[in-house]
Amino acid sequence: MKEILDAIQSQDSTAADFAALSIPESYRAVTVHKDETEMFAGLTTRDKDPRKSLHLDEVPVPELGPGEALVAVMASSVNYNSVWTSIFEPMSTFGFLERYGKLSELTKRHDLPYHVIGSDLAGVVLRTGPGVNAWHPGDEVVAHCLSVELESSDGHNDTMLDPEQRIWGFETNFGGLAEIALVKSNQLMPKPQHLSWEEAAAPGLVNSTAYRQLVSRNGAGMKQGDNVLIWGASGGLGSYATQFALAGGANPICVVSSDQKADICRKMGAEAIIDRNAEGYRFWKDEHNQDPREWKRFGKRIRELTGGEDVDIVFEHPGRETFGASVYVTRKGGTIVTCASTSGYNHEYDNRYLWMSLKKIVGSHFANYREAWEANRLVAKGKIHPTLSKVYSLEETGQAAYDVHRNLHQGKVGVLALAPREGLGVRNEELREKHIDAINLFRDASAEGTSKHSRDASAEGTDKHSRDASAERTSKHSRNV
Repeated sequence: MKEILDAIQSQDSTAADFAALSIPESYRAVTVHKDETEMFAGLTTRDKDPRKSLHLDEVPVPELGPGEALVAVMASSVNYNSVWTSIFEPMSTFGFLERYGKLSELTKRHDLPYHVIGSDLAGVVLRTGPGVNAWHPGDEVVAHCLSVELESSDGHNDTMLDPEQRIWGFETNFGGLAEIALVKSNQLMPKPQHLSWEEAAAPGLVNSTAYRQLVSRNGAGMKQGDNVLIWGASGGLGSYATQFALAGGANPICVVSSDQKADICRKMGAEAIIDRNAEGYRFWKDEHNQDPREWKRFGKRIRELTGGEDVDIVFEHPGRETFGASVYVTRKGGTIVTCASTSGYNHEYDNRYLWMSLKKIVGSHFANYREAWEANRLVAKGKIHPTLSKVYSLEETGQAAYDVHRNLHQGKVGVLALAPREGLGVRNEELREKHIDAINLFRDASAEGTSKHSRDASAEGTDKHSRDASAERTSKHSRNV
């Protein structure tokens, strides 16, 4: 690995130099283990701890197949699918790997007793398989997470409709939270030159997801002047939706859960902000019954912020907790576009407010090849910025996933893989300087909120857990991250 890192950091390395590098037999990777899928049985979702299930293992480098590439991963990041994988919800990802392994002789590689996770990366191409012409060893790249076979015509107009569509690093093996990753070459895109490795790795999954969900005609088809309600507007996904709304001339109504998160949205340029904790919205009376009076109170608050208008689009991803309210507050003929269900998959809403007002519910999942490319292009041009708030080492990925699981983060949480420190990989200093405040917005906000975050973490007992975890790391569970 040292030779690979030396070549990446050298300004004199050529494509021939990278092609001549020896590929190691093994590499370090963050994994979950098939024999531990029941380790959290009986616990609530909140009590399942990624720090106990994620491991840092030395694993063999996978065989390189046609149309594929091996990439040296300089940095990656944590998405919510990494959290789902780590807590084995809503199901173990090993079922995905088993099914993929039955597709062909080549895909059998993915069906292993361990799963290398992660759906983002920024790094350097090491090797390409037969049939790859667009990419070469030494190319600096980021990767989107769409894996498709495209043997069916169903996916030829929209690659997300391919019957064999999967999310790399979640429904396939050999993901990006590792020193080396295996990807299909058509997942690769140029690394934005003004960003560091960790910054370039951050947008990936969430940026492309937000683009399709909000901007694309496959999603909400947002236009200038639209009022867009964005749940979790400072989070990993919502922070990109907020940027797309602002960049596209729409009016984001940002829903957040704290003063600090509200301040981040203001600094991004949003003006209409609802702190739902401060204003005390409780959309459910109990486990089984929602409270329409809270929907109405919420809708009234939105109209106060929009000059009396209802929202044209709701950017939905919390799911069960908010979906009834989302359907209610959308204007007549408006669109609720949903890509996830982080608070529960069984959505409930009053259908009278949907059918009688001609509203639409649109399902949106990641992005097709073109949408992912367009989303990355906007980052490369400095139109959309990374929302990286904190960076961990590969050894600390469990803590990074814990932060996302417990909503202790802002924006995206990054992970360094081969990169020895933050701030490396910048190639265009002039463009970086032009956008440096926006690039650092979430980092600066995170630094400002450190003391408050520490008090909150202490109140939740995470200090004690950290001490316990530290003790575990020095004992027989030293490989746990």
